[in-house]
Amino acid sequence: MVSLTLLEPQKKTPLQQWNFENQSLIKVGRSTDNDVVISDNLVSRHHLELRQISSTDDGSYWQVINHGINGTFLNGVLVNKDTLPDNSLLQLAKGGPILQFKLQQPRITQSPTPVLHGCTHEGNSPENLFCIHCGHPLSVQQTIRHYQVLRTLGQGGMGTTYLAWNAAALSAGHPQLLVLKQMNADMAKIAKARELFEREAHILQSLNHPGIPKYYDFFVEGGKKYLAMELIHGIDLERLVLTKGPVTPQQAINWMIQTCDILDYLHSQEPPLIHRDIKPANLMVRHADNRIVVLDFGAVKEIGTAPGTRIGAEGYCAPEQERGQPLTQSDLYAVGPTLIFLLTGENPFKFYRLRGRNFHFNVDRIPTITPKLKEVIEQVTQTLPRERYQTAKELAKALADCL
Repeated sequence: MVSLTLLEPQKKTPLQQWNFENQSLIKVGRSTDNDVVISDNLVSRHHLELRQISSTDDGSYWQVINHGINGTFLNGVLVNKDTLPDNSLLQLAKGGPILQFKLQQPRITQSPTPVLHGCTHEGNSPENLFCIHCGHPLSVQQTIRHYQVLRTLGQGGMGTTYLAWNAAALSAGHPQLLVLKQMNADMAKIAKARELFEREAHILQSLNHPGIPKYYDFFVEGGKKYLAMELIHGIDLERLVLTKGPVTPQQAINWMIQTCDILDYLHSQEPPLIHRDIKPANLMVRHADNRIVVLDFGAVKEIGTAPGTRIGAEGYCAPEQERGQPLTQSDLYAVGPTLIFLLTGENPFKFYRLRGRNFHFNVDRIPTITPKLKEVIEQVTQTLPRERYQTAKELAKALADCL
């Protein structure tokens, strides 16, 4: 049985509770056709779904899928689609209502790793991932080849990403802590999905840039495809802005200049590579040096290949890319709406207006956007690619002139 409890925001005392037995899908939102109806202006009509993803003798496993305009926060972290631990707190929008998710079943505990080198792991905090004495993982969810899965980092439509420990890393010269991406079983049945997953591995293997995660390994185990790559210690721009608020114009411009440097590297490959999914959620700020790292190369496309399906996020996707005909200038287009999001914290689609026969971004009323930066945003988001900046270097120079 699953229970959802609406909590008083300050004292976290129960206000209302819903119980569900033998139900694998629970819908939450403001509309009356949801299973859980919450009347709050911050809550979307259909804000989120809770889905049971598996059920075993040991218990059931659930995930949360966000549909809300104002976002969903799982234990304080913005999520789109993620696994849902027992006793989690779900906040519907920043400052919105809080629901406590509980599974009425025995708690599932991880088995400790075997004792290594005589270490008993005594004296460690329950929150520790690694032993303070021997440095080895304290608990392992599963072992895939020589990779020990320590924690689930996220779950999307294409795959599940894990924080993993590579027991054989030292001999291979790789870091021991990394990201292991597993292709979802339902996606593995789709030829196009398999192509995109394998392409991501192939592309990452061919690239070498500090703003792109390093490739370590690609393999098939138990009929499932896996990609091992560099773990970036940082936060993506979408999560950063939604949790901390808009950034200063100088910071936003500097990050976009760094993004242009990475795009210039991609566009300079032979043949040129188009990322096709530049957006705040795919731009991570590395904690160590405050530098941008571009994530998610599953949608990368080579110039000169046949037109493909439409890939791209609403509000960030160039018109020609909507038609399945992306160009290098399509990646540059996404820098414009990304700047709008960084400076306002709002979905850039909110500023999309019809002018004449074409749509454009109207940023006249955004106080942090100077006339010079307004010109850059307007030019880089022109409807016709030939009317935009033609190269990432050209866009970077225009941005630098705004500082």
